[in-house]
Amino acid sequence: MQEEKKMKVKKGWLAVQVGLEDDEDGSTPQRFVIPISYLYHPLFKNLLDKAREVYGYNTDGPLKLPCSVDDFLHLRWRIQKETTPNQHHHNHNHHRLPYALYFPSC
Repeated sequence: MQEEKKMKVKKGWLAVQVGLEDDEDGSTPQRFVIPISYLYHPLFKNLLDKAREVYGYNTDGPLKLPCSVDDFLHLRWRIQKETTPNQHHHNHNHHRLPYALYFPSC
């Protein structure tokens, strides 16, 4: 088996590895590239705190996130929904999404 090539990440972006190693479905962790701005979002900060508890501060390779891929995709969607203005939405009652969200694996 060949060693994976390390892909270069553009400035302002961060590589993360998402997936639970003890997943019942046998899925392998996946690599995602996210904007560094996510690091400042309260939802993502909670996930970073959990990563520190699970993996500690020193890891090799991309930042490991102890979360299922499905939960991470939902979390990413929620952050994007909060931070991206909806230009096609005509209702001016904009509701902020709550920061206190529960993701089963995160």
